[in-house]
Amino acid sequence: MCGINGFNFRDEELIQKMNTKIAHRGPDDAGVFVGENVSLGHRRLSIIDLSQMTHQPMTTPDGRFTVIYNGELYNFKELKKELIHKQYETFFEYR
Repeated sequence: MCGINGFNFRDEELIQKMNTKIAHRGPDDAGVFVGENVSLGHRRLSIIDLSQMTHQPMTTPDGRFTVIYNGELYNFKELKKELIHKQYETFFEYR
């Protein structure tokens, strides 16, 4: 099981400490994002896509959006087809 944490102010030291406290929930990877008014942390337990392409937090190429996510998309193949049909580029592959 992965772990996510965050708050609505900027504090990189605190978000790193929070991530360390939940390390047991995701031993495979860790990431943080610290923006102007938000701090986000993620711990990852790799199950499906084991590549580094799924490192979180994920930020859009233009830097406008950053997201952390925990869960499973059961219809990921259908969603990928729909995104490709709409000419969106996908960056990772599920096995």
